[in-house]
Amino acid sequence: MRRLPLVGVLVVLVLAGGCTSSPDDSAQHPGPSTAGSPPAWTEPASYRFVLERRCEGRPSLGVYRVTVENGEVTSADRVDGRVAGGEEIEVPSLGGLLKLARTAAEDGGRMSTSADPADGHPVSVSFDVSETGDNAENTCFRISEYSAN
Repeated sequence: MRRLPLVGVLVVLVLAGGCTSSPDDSAQHPGPSTAGSPPAWTEPASYRFVLERRCEGRPSLGVYRVTVENGEVTSADRVDGRVAGGEEIEVPSLGGLLKLARTAAEDGGRMSTSADPADGHPVSVSFDVSETGDNAENTCFRISEYSAN
């Protein structure tokens, strides 16, 4: 099976912590169905998480404490001590973030996701739609402090 070596390479790249790419279907299913794979994640109606916009080896572009209720972001408070300004983003829900990554992949870009081994929620999402492929324009997010309500 030709896909197995590719999946192995992608797993190594994701574990190395870089902003890498993987096939589009990894957003919902981070890897092949094996005993060591995280469970499939279904976005709950209400949950909280901390989102950091940061690619490996680069400075943080913002840290936000996010609350989602009834599937919609109801608050996204910047918690990194920086004064708002510069490039601010509209913070998405985790489902919205995965959708952004899938859209980037559908548009010919690269994407990568990794999931929590316990419940399958995303812990990192990155995508790049640049034509150069040099990772200079990657958009990367790290998810922490996730809790479903």
